[in-house]
Amino acid sequence: MEDKLKLQGDVFITVKDKDGNVKEERHEKNLVVSAGLNFICDRMEGTSEAVMSHMGLGSDTTAAAAGDTDLGSLLGSREALDSTTVSSNTITYVASFGAGSATGTVTEAGIFNASTAGTMLCRVAFSAIGKQADDTMSVTWVITLTAS
Repeated sequence: MEDKLKLQGDVFITVKDKDGNVKEERHEKNLVVSAGLNFICDRMEGTSEAVMSHMGLGSDTTAAAAGDTDLGSLLGSREALDSTTVSSNTITYVASFGAGSATGTVTEAGIFNASTAGTMLCRVAFSAIGKQADDTMSVTWVITLTAS
Protein backbone atom coordinates (compact mmCIF):
# COMPACT_ATOMS: atom_id res chain seq x y z
CA MET A 1 0.00 0.00 0.00
CA GLU A 2 1.26 3.45 -0.88
CA ASP A 3 -0.14 6.79 0.27
CA LYS A 4 0.41 9.92 -1.76
CA LEU A 5 -0.26 13.22 -0.06
CA LYS A 6 -1.39 16.27 -1.99
CA LEU A 7 -1.60 19.85 -0.77
CA GLN A 8 -3.93 22.23 -2.54
CA GLY A 9 -4.30 25.90 -1.79
CA ASP A 10 -7.30 28.00 -2.75
CA VAL A 11 -7.03 31.76 -2.32
CA PHE A 12 -10.18 33.91 -2.21
CA ILE A 13 -9.62 37.66 -2.58
CA THR A 14 -12.24 40.38 -2.11
CA VAL A 15 -11.62 44.09 -2.70
CA LYS A 16 -14.13 46.63 -1.39
CA ASP A 17 -14.32 50.39 -1.86
CA LYS A 18 -14.58 52.88 1.02
CA ASP A 19 -18.37 52.39 1.13
CA GLY A 20 -18.10 48.60 1.44
CA ASN A 21 -19.14 47.86 -2.14
CA VAL A 22 -17.41 44.84 -3.68
CA LYS A 23 -15.14 46.00 -6.50
CA GLU A 24 -13.56 42.66 -7.33
CA GLU A 25 -13.59 39.02 -6.23
CA ARG A 26 -11.07 36.37 -7.21
CA HIS A 27 -10.40 32.68 -6.66
CA GLU A 28 -6.80 31.65 -7.30
CA LYS A 29 -4.77 28.44 -6.84
CA ASN A 30 -1.48 28.67 -4.95
CA LEU A 31 1.86 26.89 -4.70
CA VAL A 32 3.14 25.42 -1.45
CA VAL A 33 6.83 26.30 -1.81
CA SER A 34 9.74 24.04 -0.81
CA ALA A 35 10.37 26.04 2.36
CA GLY A 36 6.69 25.53 3.21
CA LEU A 37 6.96 21.76 2.76
CA ASN A 38 10.04 21.75 5.02
CA PHE A 39 8.07 23.84 7.54
CA ILE A 40 5.28 21.25 7.61
CA CYS A 41 7.78 18.46 8.28
CA ASP A 42 9.48 20.53 11.01
CA ARG A 43 6.14 21.15 12.73
CA MET A 44 5.32 17.43 12.57
CA GLU A 45 8.56 16.72 14.44
CA GLY A 46 8.28 19.49 17.02
CA THR A 47 7.71 23.16 17.60
CA SER A 48 11.04 24.55 16.46
CA GLU A 49 9.25 26.59 13.77
CA ALA A 50 6.77 29.33 14.70
CA VAL A 51 3.22 28.89 13.41
CA MET A 52 2.03 30.82 10.37
CA SER A 53 1.04 34.27 11.60
CA HIS A 54 1.20 36.83 8.76
CA MET A 55 0.16 37.41 5.18
CA GLY A 56 1.77 39.74 2.67
CA LEU A 57 0.73 41.27 -0.65
CA GLY A 58 3.14 42.27 -3.37
CA SER A 59 3.52 43.62 -6.87
CA ASP A 60 5.96 41.21 -8.54
CA THR A 61 4.58 39.46 -11.63
CA THR A 62 7.03 36.54 -11.62
CA ALA A 63 5.25 33.19 -11.54
CA ALA A 64 5.33 31.31 -8.24
CA ALA A 65 8.16 28.76 -8.05
CA ALA A 66 9.03 25.99 -5.59
CA GLY A 67 12.24 27.79 -4.57
CA ASP A 68 10.51 31.05 -3.58
CA THR A 69 11.25 32.17 -0.01
CA ASP A 70 9.61 35.61 -0.05
CA LEU A 71 7.41 37.82 -2.18
CA GLY A 72 9.15 39.47 -5.10
CA SER A 73 8.12 43.01 -4.11
CA LEU A 74 6.21 43.53 -0.86
CA LEU A 75 3.59 46.31 -0.82
CA GLY A 76 3.69 47.91 2.63
CA SER A 77 4.20 45.40 5.42
CA ARG A 78 2.90 41.95 6.26
CA GLU A 79 -0.39 41.89 8.15
CA ALA A 80 -1.06 39.68 11.16
CA LEU A 81 -3.63 36.99 10.41
CA ASP A 82 -7.18 37.76 11.58
CA SER A 83 -7.87 34.06 12.11
CA THR A 84 -6.57 30.55 11.60
CA THR A 85 -9.06 27.68 11.60
CA VAL A 86 -8.37 23.95 11.36
CA SER A 87 -11.17 21.64 10.26
CA SER A 88 -10.66 17.99 9.27
CA ASN A 89 -8.03 18.07 6.54
CA THR A 90 -8.01 21.84 5.92
CA ILE A 91 -6.52 24.94 7.47
CA THR A 92 -7.92 28.36 6.67
CA TYR A 93 -5.98 31.60 7.10
CA VAL A 94 -7.75 34.98 6.88
CA ALA A 95 -6.11 38.41 6.69
CA SER A 96 -7.49 41.91 6.13
CA PHE A 97 -5.61 44.73 4.47
CA GLY A 98 -7.26 47.99 5.46
CA ALA A 99 -7.36 51.37 3.79
CA GLY A 100 -3.81 52.61 3.24
CA SER A 101 -2.30 49.12 3.63
CA ALA A 102 -0.72 47.35 0.62
CA THR A 103 -1.93 50.08 -1.75
CA GLY A 104 -1.09 49.70 -5.42
CA THR A 105 -1.19 47.03 -8.08
CA VAL A 106 -1.38 43.70 -6.26
CA THR A 107 -0.14 40.67 -8.20
CA GLU A 108 1.11 38.26 -5.52
CA ALA A 109 0.44 37.07 -1.99
CA GLY A 110 2.16 34.84 0.56
CA ILE A 111 1.70 33.32 4.02
CA PHE A 112 4.55 33.65 6.55
CA ASN A 113 5.43 32.71 10.13
CA ALA A 114 6.84 36.15 11.00
CA SER A 115 6.18 39.84 10.37
CA THR A 116 9.59 40.06 8.65
CA ALA A 117 11.93 37.33 7.39
CA GLY A 118 10.73 33.94 8.68
CA THR A 119 9.44 31.09 6.52
CA MET A 120 6.99 31.40 3.64
CA LEU A 121 4.47 28.54 3.42
CA CYS A 122 2.71 29.45 0.16
CA ARG A 123 2.89 31.98 -2.65
CA VAL A 124 0.41 32.82 -5.36
CA ALA A 125 0.87 35.11 -8.37
CA PHE A 126 -2.12 36.44 -10.31
CA SER A 127 -3.21 39.08 -12.78
CA ALA A 128 -3.28 42.62 -11.43
CA ILE A 129 -5.78 43.80 -8.86
CA GLY A 130 -5.86 47.55 -8.23
CA LYS A 131 -6.10 48.44 -4.53
CA GLN A 132 -6.68 52.14 -4.06
CA ALA A 133 -5.66 53.96 -0.85
CA ASP A 134 -9.21 53.85 0.56
CA ASP A 135 -9.98 50.26 -0.52
CA THR A 136 -9.90 47.23 1.75
CA MET A 137 -8.86 43.75 0.72
CA SER A 138 -9.61 40.49 2.48
CA VAL A 139 -7.75 37.30 1.66
CA THR A 140 -8.98 33.87 2.71
CA TRP A 141 -6.46 31.10 2.09
CA VAL A 142 -7.67 27.48 2.37
CA ILE A 143 -5.08 24.71 2.31
CA THR A 144 -6.38 21.17 1.92
CA LEU A 145 -4.38 17.99 2.49
CA THR A 146 -5.64 14.86 0.76
CA ALA A 147 -4.31 11.32 0.41
CA SER A 148 -4.71 9.16 -2.64
